[in-house]
Amino acid sequence: MEPFPMEYVRGASPGTVIYNPGGAFGPRLQLDVQFVLLHTGAMRVEIDGVPLDCPPGRVAMLLPGRTETFAFHRTMPTWHRWIAVEVNDAAAAARLLEPLPRVQPLTEEFNRLADLLLSLRDKERLADGVAKALGLAAVRLYAEMASRSPKTTAAHESVTAAKAAAHRRFGEDLTLDELAKEAGVSPEHLVRLFKRHENTTPMRYVWQYRVLAAHDMLVHTGLSVGEIAARCGFKTSYHFARMFKQRMGKSPSQVRKESWQGLV
Repeated sequence: MEPFPMEYVRGASPGTVIYNPGGAFGPRLQLDVQFVLLHTGAMRVEIDGVPLDCPPGRVAMLLPGRTETFAFHRTMPTWHRWIAVEVNDAAAAARLLEPLPRVQPLTEEFNRLADLLLSLRDKERLADGVAKALGLAAVRLYAEMASRSPKTTAAHESVTAAKAAAHRRFGEDLTLDELAKEAGVSPEHLVRLFKRHENTTPMRYVWQYRVLAAHDMLVHTGLSVGEIAARCGFKTSYHFARMFKQRMGKSPSQVRKESWQGLV
């Protein structure tokens, strides 16, 4: 695919939401190039009447000019984040991106890009030029992910399986051995695969995911900080607060207070 032109991008906006079991949304007309990062649950979106399934640990690309209707997992909450890339010429952008796969494994790189956009938005630092650059980065990163060699993609399947297990079981006392068993490889090989493909380790990925899940629960639910800590796999509220502040730059109580004040 030819490089996505910078002049096509007008800006970008991120978001995050948790749908209750059986949740639904739409129909709506998609106006942007939107990337949906699915973390828990499941999503089926009908695009002009054609179904597209997205399991956790995947990112879906939605193109402008389509009518979409969403249905989420029937028995468990579905948490997803998104990056909406605003484009100047929707038809031209859709034609250029049409050859790309609609769903791909969600990489740590793409997660970090969403983290950055959300962080800048929350701090009111998402200026127009920055939003445009990060929107272009999202499109080009998605295209680059699709162009990786078959060998790399095959090797990544074990990482994808381990990440999917982390997304399903992040509230449990999950170990490296259990992740490796889910991935069908040895613990040592799983560590090597994560370092090669995700630039992190399996257990660091699990803890980062727990922090992200906890952040969304703080913002979108009325659960107490202690209950959120327990649901997200932290041994104690102290452990949760310390790790949360290290990763997010704010304490859980500060995020909760800001969400009540409408600042998050």
